[in-house]
Amino acid sequence: MTTAQTTLDRATLDALAHGVHSDPFSVLGRRDDGEGLFIRAVLPGAQAVEAIARDGGERIATLTEIDGTGVFEGPAKGVDPYLLRITWPDATQEIEDPYSFGLLLGDLDLHLLGESRHFELASALGANVVTVGGVTGVRFAVWAPNARRVAVIGDFNAWDARRHPMRLRQPAGVWEIFIPRIGPGERYKFALIGPDGSRLPDKADPVARAAEKAPATGSIVASPEPYRWTDDAWMAARQAAQSPDKPLSFYEVHLSSWLKPEGREVDWSFAIEKLVPYVSGMGFTHIELLPVSEYPFGGSWGYQPLGLFAPTGRYGAPEDFARFVDAAHAAGVGVVVDWVPAHFPTDSHGLYRFDGTALYEHADPREGFHIDWNTAIYNFGRREVQNFLIASGLHWLEQFHVDGLRVDAVASMLYRDYSRKEGEWVPNHLGGRENLEAVGFLQHFNAVVRERSPGAITIAEESTAWPGVTRPTSENGLGFHYKWNMGWMHDTLHYMEQDPVYRAYNHDGITFGLVYAFSEKFVLPLSHDEVVHGKGSLLGKMPGDQWQKLANLRALFGLMWTHPGKKLLFMGCEIAQAAEWNHDGQLDWAALDDPGHAGVQRMIRDLNRIYASEPALHRRDAEPSGFRWVIGDDRVNSVFAFLRIGEDGDAPVLVVANMTPVPRHGYRIGVPLGGHWTEIVNTDAGIYGGSNVGNGGGLAAGETESHGEAQSLDLTLPPLGLVALRAG
Repeated sequence: MTTAQTTLDRATLDALAHGVHSDPFSVLGRRDDGEGLFIRAVLPGAQAVEAIARDGGERIATLTEIDGTGVFEGPAKGVDPYLLRITWPDATQEIEDPYSFGLLLGDLDLHLLGESRHFELASALGANVVTVGGVTGVRFAVWAPNARRVAVIGDFNAWDARRHPMRLRQPAGVWEIFIPRIGPGERYKFALIGPDGSRLPDKADPVARAAEKAPATGSIVASPEPYRWTDDAWMAARQAAQSPDKPLSFYEVHLSSWLKPEGREVDWSFAIEKLVPYVSGMGFTHIELLPVSEYPFGGSWGYQPLGLFAPTGRYGAPEDFARFVDAAHAAGVGVVVDWVPAHFPTDSHGLYRFDGTALYEHADPREGFHIDWNTAIYNFGRREVQNFLIASGLHWLEQFHVDGLRVDAVASMLYRDYSRKEGEWVPNHLGGRENLEAVGFLQHFNAVVRERSPGAITIAEESTAWPGVTRPTSENGLGFHYKWNMGWMHDTLHYMEQDPVYRAYNHDGITFGLVYAFSEKFVLPLSHDEVVHGKGSLLGKMPGDQWQKLANLRALFGLMWTHPGKKLLFMGCEIAQAAEWNHDGQLDWAALDDPGHAGVQRMIRDLNRIYASEPALHRRDAEPSGFRWVIGDDRVNSVFAFLRIGEDGDAPVLVVANMTPVPRHGYRIGVPLGGHWTEIVNTDAGIYGGSNVGNGGGLAAGETESHGEAQSLDLTLPPLGLVALRAG
């Protein structure tokens, strides 16, 4: 071994040998030093290296190791293309030299990346199987503008950062390399040196489209084969879901704790076999999945994600998730996923200080760190970060045909002082508490989704009175299609938790929500957040003995399904599960052996059917003209009565709730139409586990005036029950 044949100075040689050279393409591959051609490669651990012509196998160079550094060099003939024949201790390998390939990312990709409007980001960054110069391999690319050096590491190079340092493409700040003859299934990460020269923890790919199954944290090269969708008809017709006059009923699911089968793992195949037909049979229009973007900590339920382009490896490969969505669509069920752009965890392999700087987050913890969740906050004012997040959302909508994104923790994004004390937050440039950058991001995100993904919906979990969440961006709104009605949830549950004897003093808990019910396009959520962290189950919140608890719960569901707003129910609530949700367990399916619990499940199925089939219960859902109080002031009896009104020609529906355990006979209510009124809902029906007090399936309106109407119904109100009657 000798140094006499190299033109490298010692500093450059040492930089290559130690894997810290910032511009490897300037010194590796085939070079011309002015006196002739030579080939140089970094192959630590190799015993011998030759270069041979790819066509014919002629040897064109013998490379000699320089001073035991792992750097090989030798004079070469001008034959192109060539292979490196590498003799390792246990094998001989022939492969194209990664440093013999030219620039990879095209001008359009670089232009869009530079302008931060590359909405198909995973096609440019990350790991993509491509063919370059007739050779198939993987192009790796990653945004790390402040790093001194980036290398890709994986099983293909023994996780040795010296083997494949990357080329920096400016001004985009993107590093790239093509590694020939590897393909889908390869594990990889990026090895970075920060701007101060320190080695950073190895990083998973921010734009990886597949990931290892937790607790492993590596990225995986995804298959380039497009999934063959069979849902063309569904995709063409789904735009109706964007209309607020359509029935939408979401079944919220944490997949691994829904049902744990014996002898097999919970995966997307299991979900196709069991979850899809269950949800379809229950009459829900959509499955809403807690986040399925890759996340490191199972106890976060997915709300601390790091792989915003990769379905979690816990349930299978990306194509398995696509197959699940396709199967749901075939069964007439949409799929919504929870999506988390509000924050991300600080795990060392993730986005936090990705290139040694606050790249995705704010540097100032008063702007860039969530005290409540110990997570970092995205820098929404940085264009590249906005592009990253918007491209992630579009990836789920476009690549996986997901029908909607429920955006988590929107309130935490909108306010700079969210959950912060005085002095712990930074005002905006106007001196206010609003996060104007986050507002701009959300408006941009929703505008792009509406333009590029017809029929897809976005739903905000926003717990404050921020104005215009579902108002169009053209009118300075945030542009969401729907917003969770957290006020309705809090007030209604507080009311239902009261002993009936005290409900007269909390009457406004039911009526107040109608003051603002049409200020936004709402979803009524009884979500996972209400049955965890010591809050108990919905059944457990209800007062009284077991019969009264079940009756109260049925009345709550009856009120929810007849109230203006779309519906969302967390799994287990439909079977009146008694225990609080445990994400490590499964639902208490054995409860269905009890007729009372089975009755609640049957009632939810019937409520979904009636909600979808009765136009008055979903048309004009977001319009004041679709609702009218008949009795809103009977505090003494804790009785509520209202009309749901559809379009002209739709039969109106009268809803009456008696929130005390006392049945009420001869309760007269004025109605707008004479003739027969059919009882379409009775939450006290015997088939639901009730006492079967009601109106015998319907009754005729008498000519007695009441409540400003010329005719009225003489009703029997069941105890702790709700009845709904349709004219006709």
